[in-house]
Order: sequence, then C-alpha cells, then structure tokens
Amino acid sequence: MLSFDDLKSQVSSGLVDTVLVCLVDMQGRLMGKRFHAKHFVAGAWEETHCCNYLLATDLEMATPDGYASTSWENGYGDYVMKPDLATLRPVPWLEGTVMVLCDVLDHHTQEEVPHSPRAILKRQVNRLKEMGYDAMCATELEFFLFEKSFDEIRRAGFRDLAPISGYNEDYSILQTSREEHVMRPIRNHLWDAGLPIENSKGEAETGQEELNIKYAMAMDTAEYHTIAKHAVKEIAHQQGHAVTFLPKWSHDKVGSSSHVHQSLWQDGKPAFHDPSDELGMSPLMKAYMAGLLKYAPDYTAFMAPYINSYKRFMKGTFAPTRIIWSVDNRTAGYRLCGDGTKAIRVECRIPGSDMNPYLAMAGMLAAGIAGIEEGLELQPPAKGDVYQGDSGLIPGTLRDAAAALKGSGMLRSALGDEVVDHYVRAAEVEIEEFERVVTDYEIARGFERA
Repeated sequence: MLSFDDLKSQVSSGLVDTVLVCLVDMQGRLMGKRFHAKHFVAGAWEETHCCNYLLATDLEMATPDGYASTSWENGYGDYVMKPDLATLRPVPWLEGTVMVLCDVLDHHTQEEVPHSPRAILKRQVNRLKEMGYDAMCATELEFFLFEKSFDEIRRAGFRDLAPISGYNEDYSILQTSREEHVMRPIRNHLWDAGLPIENSKGEAETGQEELNIKYAMAMDTAEYHTIAKHAVKEIAHQQGHAVTFLPKWSHDKVGSSSHVHQSLWQDGKPAFHDPSDELGMSPLMKAYMAGLLKYAPDYTAFMAPYINSYKRFMKGTFAPTRIIWSVDNRTAGYRLCGDGTKAIRVECRIPGSDMNPYLAMAGMLAAGIAGIEEGLELQPPAKGDVYQGDSGLIPGTLRDAAAALKGSGMLRSALGDEVVDHYVRAAEVEIEEFERVVTDYEIARGFERA
C-alpha cells in the first residue's frame, strides 16, 4: 500500500507520473481516468467526475433502457468519484503508475450511490460489524491462458482458439514451467502491489490457471480480486497472450470458477470454530450456513451474472449442480473446509470466474446474516457423490436466477428495492441481447437440415 505522503514524495522525485483513478462497475471491471500525478496530488485527490451511465451499461458499454437511475430521458448526468486514499497502491507492471479506487457519490446529495458495487458490499460488512463480527473472505481466480494475443484472436473472430498447453495441467510443474513468462510476473507484480498472493497452479484443463490470494477482510478481498483480474489481463497482453475469465469458453472443456471462502471473526478470533462440536462448527456457523443454503437461489444472479455462466454447471466437472453442503467434498455447492480446526470455513463453489466479487460476497453475507437472525437450523451434511440427485438444484438459467432475485424479500430488505431492481434489469438486458442474436451453433445445426 501507499500513503498519500509517500505518493507526494514519489511524484516530486519523478518516480510516479500517472495515477489511475478507478471505480468498480457492475461487471466488476476497473473504469476511470489516468491523471497526471502532479495534478492529482495538487487537488484531484479530493474528487473527480464521471458519466452516470458507468453503472448502467452492459459488457459492450451499450446504454440499454429500463434503468431507474439514469437514462436518455434524464440526460445521463454525472457521478462524483471520491478517491479512497486508503486504497492507494503501486501498479508495478505499468511504469511510474499508481492506482486508487473510488467511492461513487450522487452529484447532488454526496451520498454513496446505492447500486455501486463497493457500496453494496460495504453495507453488508457494516451490518455484520454492528452485530460484532468481521467478515473474512478469500476468492480463487481461475482463467484460461491462450497461445495468441487478444488482438490476434479478435481479428480471427474468436475462432480456432488454442490454449497455451495441450493437456490437462492440473498441479503440473512441468507444463506450468512453460508458462512462467506470464505467471511469474503476475505473482510478483501483484505482491509488489500489496496483494497477499499465495500461489499459482495449473488447473484441471488445457491452459487453465488458478491464482490464490490469502484471506482478508471482505472489502479487501473484493479489492484484491478485482485488481488481480485486471492485472492478469494486462500482464498476459504484455507477454503476447490472451486470457479469458469466461466461465465456459468451449462446450468440451471444463469451466472456470471463482470459489469464495468465508468465515466470521469476533475480537480477532474465528467465530465459526467450536472445539466441542463434532466437526468444529459453532452454532453461529451453522445458522450462517443454513442462510447461505436457504437463500442461494436469491443471490445466484450475483454469482452467475450472464447467459454463459450457466453452461458451467455440469455433472462430473467439479462445478456444482445442487445447493447442498458436504464435508470436504468438491461435488457439493458448499464445501466445509478445515473441519475440526480453527481454520474452519465454508467454501461456496457456485460462483463462476465472471462474477463481480463485491456483488457475490454481498449476496452471501446478506444470506448468512438472515440465517443468523432467523435462527435457521442446518441440516446434516450430504455424503458421497452429490451429483447423484435432483433436489435443491441451482437455478438452471439466468432467467430463473433473475426471477429469484426479483422475488427475494430477503435481498430487498438487505440491499434495498432500488439495488435489486437495478440488477434484475441488468440480467434482463443480458437475456434480451442474447435472444436477438443468431449463433454459429444454430446456423451449423440448421442451415441445411432445418
């Protein structure tokens, strides 16, 4: 991390000349401006402005209608981007550059915009703090690394994609050594940027990678995840390669996930641990997990926000298909990790690599809080191959998940009607856009035979 005084010193000595002033958009991407560092320290550190369409676009930066917060009719005005100086950090993979994340404020009221991802997660973190708990989380980033660059792949129409390796490289040291020209700078640059990187490894497919970051406070974890995802793309590009965080880029390849580990702490100690329990689970943890399970359909749209997200949920691929928990069992949607130890925690295996971590974690925390407040009872864990069964299925499509989000009284109470309606509309936009497009699959299947 970097203090503001340190930044001023580095700017005056000529070590830093650029400040990335960023907000996190609905899709979990960094958006913002590049400031001349001398202008930033002279005054722009207090605030800057952006068009309010940045929190009402799709992946293509289109401006779909139907959002209450902004529209063509309302003229697309400004938001205030308020730099959070506690998030200042170097960006070692870009020369002379530092980064700061911003809270997004209403231009008139100076209040945080409620559907801003940082504001949404912050609200749930603060709810837990009022209950006496700190939310601790960790996310795993999975992605595919390709032989060619983003530009080459785009010019070829995203066809004939070739991963950087030719075989399943799960835990392979031999194959991942060939990828160190990309993965080593990712690990080292992110560490130097203040992210507590643990390791990288080959994942269970050709060209698939995983990056692991040490657990931290929920807000910090979301920040680490967002910055790491951005850095992976930039660093891979610098080395002439493309990466994708698309959950399912090919129907004959396994997908990419982003598992979320979570626990609550109190006074610096793990509140999920009870040494007298058979599995080491405290009553608090059991109620929290019961909430996660009961309300999983409600927040699935935050864990799987696109049409493609649902292509990943297939039996026998280590992606879950059912909302069920089990002990150290990777076939379940929720896995109990570290049973019998102080490191006990729950791993949610539903989120895909395309999730916005702020939204996904906010949904989980809200569900866990509901479980505690409602005093929910956790059912016994499932055993064996959890794929065998057809009860408690994860919503099968974005349409189903959007309907569950829209009808969620729990999330409307926890997040607010405005926030729920905003992200329901985001899901509807994705569905509408997909339904109007003719795919290669349809043409190949029906061109002659239909």
